[in-house]
Amino acid sequence: MTALDAVVYGAAELVTGPAADGHSLEIYEDGAVAIVDGTVAAVGPTTEVTAEYPPESASVAVDASGQAVVPGFVDPHTHALFAGDRSDEFAARLRGKSYQDILADGGGILRTVRAVRDADAETLLSNLLAHLDTMLAHGTTTVEVKSGYGLDTETELRMLRVIDSADDVHPVDVVPTFMGAHAVPEGWDADDYTAAVVDEQLPAVKSQGIAEFCDVFCEEGAFSVAQSRRILEAGAAAGLTPKVHAEELGHIGGTQLAADVGAASADHLLHATNDDIDALVESGVTPVLLPGTAFGLGAEYADAEAFLDAGASVAVATDFNPNCHSHSMGFALSLACVEMGLTPAEALIAGTKHAALALDRTDGLGTLRPGSPGDAVVLAAPSHVHIPYQYGTNVVDTVLKDGSVVSTSTDESSHRDVQP
Repeated sequence: MTALDAVVYGAAELVTGPAADGHSLEIYEDGAVAIVDGTVAAVGPTTEVTAEYPPESASVAVDASGQAVVPGFVDPHTHALFAGDRSDEFAARLRGKSYQDILADGGGILRTVRAVRDADAETLLSNLLAHLDTMLAHGTTTVEVKSGYGLDTETELRMLRVIDSADDVHPVDVVPTFMGAHAVPEGWDADDYTAAVVDEQLPAVKSQGIAEFCDVFCEEGAFSVAQSRRILEAGAAAGLTPKVHAEELGHIGGTQLAADVGAASADHLLHATNDDIDALVESGVTPVLLPGTAFGLGAEYADAEAFLDAGASVAVATDFNPNCHSHSMGFALSLACVEMGLTPAEALIAGTKHAALALDRTDGLGTLRPGSPGDAVVLAAPSHVHIPYQYGTNVVDTVLKDGSVVSTSTDESSHRDVQP
């Protein structure tokens, strides 16, 4: 039996997704969307949609007069599960210390690893749910979360179980990625640790069935191209789709590796070359750009325009983690416009439809079109342009997930169904 979950109507601007050119948006003025059984059933002018789907017959009716409605944000790259506090490292970078200097002093990823190993599952779940609450309030309805702060089999599995538990109890869809190859742990040789990831961690992850992707930090001082290839190929054999952290701190060939192994995405790409970009386009790998990371590090930004000119489906993510402490896709899209040259329309596409491609989602996620998930964001503003325009301000008024209202600007409680 079908149920009319929601009708959002009277929107000053209803954004359904990319237009045919891939750079502009398909928009209805005075638009409406009807959601049936969690899925978009109709979009179009309010008079047409409401004639078939009367708001008074819906479980939820939202009058969006004077407001814009856009697809829920998809955040395809985060390290949102962690413990501890690294705010002092932010201050140290402002005093001139580099990321590598902090890592050499025992900080960075390895510092968070120590904190996560010391934390129990209940603490980790509480931390993650709190972050998901904030992300949802900022309009994110689907988010990828990586492990990688365990760097041993026991803790990596604990992290993945926590990610799975969060997906069970929180409205945000949480996509799990195994990233045992996030760094080389203290006391290990890189080759020996690579072997441990391949021979111990991946079989354990496969047996649990609690990860969808396998990611690796292919970078000088972390994992070489050869080591990364070994891990990703073993991950693929275990049923995990490859992802690659590539060309963030320098250029060693991670982007070409992503193309070679058919990764879902190659992420960061601050030092990618034109040949790298062409390889991604030819192999259908989605480039995920992370402007918040460059902002936090005071680094050069990835060349988004070069990717767009080559015909790439550019995605944008927050990279939320202890070193890039921003939950907001809106802020990431602001940086993508101001620092990377994207238009507001291109940025919104990058944070919705193209971000979904980076997670191999082909069910219409990131759009508001018939058959797509009923994930919509009502803005406290008349146009999608206000998302990047009002940087530093959360312009999200109401969030619907699968046709249910899961967050409003007046919420004071968490959005969880079950407390940890």
